[in-house]
Amino acid sequence: MQRIFIAMAAVLMVEQAAAKDVLSGASLYEDVTRYSSFGLHRFGSAGDRATADWIAGEMKQAGFDVSFQPVVLGRQYVVEQASTEAGGTRVEAMPFWWPPEDKASFHLTAPLARDGDVAGKILLLELPFDRGAYLGPAHRAAIAEAAAKKPAAILLTIGNPADDRFAYNVTQEDAPWPVPVIVVGAKSRPTFERALASGAPVTLDVKGHYERDVAGRNVVAAIGTGPTIVVSTPMTGWYSCVCERGPGIANFLALARTVAAEKWPAHFVFIATAGHEIGHGGMELFLKHGAPAPKDTLAWIHFGSSNACYAFAEGARTDRPEEERYLVLSKSAVALTDEAFARVEAKRLVTEKQAVGELRDVHAAGYANFLGMAGRHRTFHTPSDDLAATGPDILEPVARAFVDAARKIVERGEAAFR
Repeated sequence: MQRIFIAMAAVLMVEQAAAKDVLSGASLYEDVTRYSSFGLHRFGSAGDRATADWIAGEMKQAGFDVSFQPVVLGRQYVVEQASTEAGGTRVEAMPFWWPPEDKASFHLTAPLARDGDVAGKILLLELPFDRGAYLGPAHRAAIAEAAAKKPAAILLTIGNPADDRFAYNVTQEDAPWPVPVIVVGAKSRPTFERALASGAPVTLDVKGHYERDVAGRNVVAAIGTGPTIVVSTPMTGWYSCVCERGPGIANFLALARTVAAEKWPAHFVFIATAGHEIGHGGMELFLKHGAPAPKDTLAWIHFGSSNACYAFAEGARTDRPEEERYLVLSKSAVALTDEAFARVEAKRLVTEKQAVGELRDVHAAGYANFLGMAGRHRTFHTPSDDLAATGPDILEPVARAFVDAARKIVERGEAAFR
């Protein structure tokens, strides 16, 4: 009798799992919450490893053939602790990638200066809010000009809506700064303005180290036969990345579970990439080794940054999506996207020369038919990015639109892009 009850319970659990709506806001938010629970998601971190294990497990449970693709990047800097102190006030800080090799850890107390003779002092520098995610020529020029004045270090604030410690994506090829560059949030500006006015010294305390040939992993999952469709999303970023990465990963898993449960007649390759913030290493590797050839790929679907985050107004969260949200698509996907995303508020970015984020790499590799979503939100690339930035009601329409688009691609084949 006990065996019968156990068997019945097992059947009930299977039926309940099958009945679960994986596209519901509650289910999607559950995945974002799980992603959030792993903490820091920087490449090579414990959170990075835990995320890859979790996604691989979910894909296996859905019925995919899953493998890990090793990703080895030449270097990574690991922060153990970073802070500043002025006038008895301690402020959390963040080294700006890449720190000088011989200043991976250092302790410095010196006067603060904004102009004049700054040699041997800590130079206060501000970069304006430019809505970008990547370190660019203007940033490099501003920091190089400041470093040429021979300060002992640079204390940097970078404009952003959260007034928090912002980080720009960098590459493996970027040279280390000639002096330490330490980022603090603009909300701590009064502390340093007082130190500047009074001449009080400022202390920088950083403990960190470089690692070489740092190991990470892409998660590659495949299922089905027929036309090939690739689905991708990044897993890593500077901080917790809850709304930067979480909704995309939830969409990625929801589409995978739908494809597997409904046995769609296509060959799907799902790829979750590592190393986004320090050079797109995982995507670069997959495109060179493992990705289906462009000529053999019907479509590429990408879940990029901040695709279901709330907008803020006067410091308070609204019920509306962030305005800086873009559907990034090939010209061939315009009609399909207009149809599937009719109820999703997002600006269209039709790319003929260059895409954004990791779709930039996909487009450059020659994939003709692609669509994805990427954007930014109030706490983007800062440690303030948390679960409050998203919610079930904003997640669900995006997930359903992507599933609708993918289903139409499977049903219509090449005709979906005419």
